[in-house]
Amino acid sequence: MSDLVDRVRATGLLPPGAAVVVLLSGGRDSVCLLDVAARITGPDGVVALHVNHGLRGEESDGDEAHCRALTAALGVEIVVERSGPAPRSGNLQAWARDHRLGAAAGLATARGARVATGHTMSDQAETVLYRLAASPGRRALLGMSPHDGVLVRPLLDVSREETAAHCRERGLAWREDSSNTSPEYARARTRDGLVPALRALHPAAERNVARTAQILREEAEVLDGLVATVLDGRDHVGTEHLAILPPALARLVVRRLAEDAAGRLCPRAPGRLTELLALHDGALDVGEGVRAVVSGGELRMERTPPLGGRDSE
Repeated sequence: MSDLVDRVRATGLLPPGAAVVVLLSGGRDSVCLLDVAARITGPDGVVALHVNHGLRGEESDGDEAHCRALTAALGVEIVVERSGPAPRSGNLQAWARDHRLGAAAGLATARGARVATGHTMSDQAETVLYRLAASPGRRALLGMSPHDGVLVRPLLDVSREETAAHCRERGLAWREDSSNTSPEYARARTRDGLVPALRALHPAAERNVARTAQILREEAEVLDGLVATVLDGRDHVGTEHLAILPPALARLVVRRLAEDAAGRLCPRAPGRLTELLALHDGALDVGEGVRAVVSGGELRMERTPPLGGRDSE
């Protein structure tokens, strides 16, 4: 599978000699990534991070043992962390993901390294499908970016079947996570339900979905540039100016202002455009703890004051 190594090398996400922290679960995708990273950057610059959440008892301990044996065989350093007790409520998978990424960020900072995850083209397609079903807006269609700060995803153009083939060719065993097929999780329902249905319609469905996400991310950069031109560094926009913009661009401006105020995604804000243009002077909640304020023909976004504050008196 030298072709796979060459394809990953061509992305530039794993430069030769670069320091990289590879998130290693023991599954085929992360095993493939670790091997490819070691071959491209050199094993001395690679450190594998395995987080044992202890959620599956002996199976979790087996994953850890497998990762230790694998890294020893590849001549790669490994750091193993054990997470604290899992929360009794809330999104368990999100808790585990946040713990892994937090541990990886700390290790990468200490090593002056980037963090690489084994997300594949198959994961990309599943992500787009899930987000499209769960939330409206173009953000759902953008999927995961190949790079996000120090985080890189070198396998986004590689399918899950290809990572398995690479591991077999290289004689690298991997572990199967039983929770990946549990219908309790939305991701598993997407993988086992939606993706096979799409493949039945067209064998290249996953690649087409992933390619569409890539095209839309490139187009999103153009749209973001237009929004920046409209705002010209300001944290407000004139309502008369907003009203003459194409509605799609006006919605993006509203979203940018709301998300800058919130410091996070505000998916409901663009849908309030018509109400905002009719507001004149006043305030309107746009979700995610943000309100729009129109005064003197200018639209601004601000954090919604807490209950009991001056504005509620």
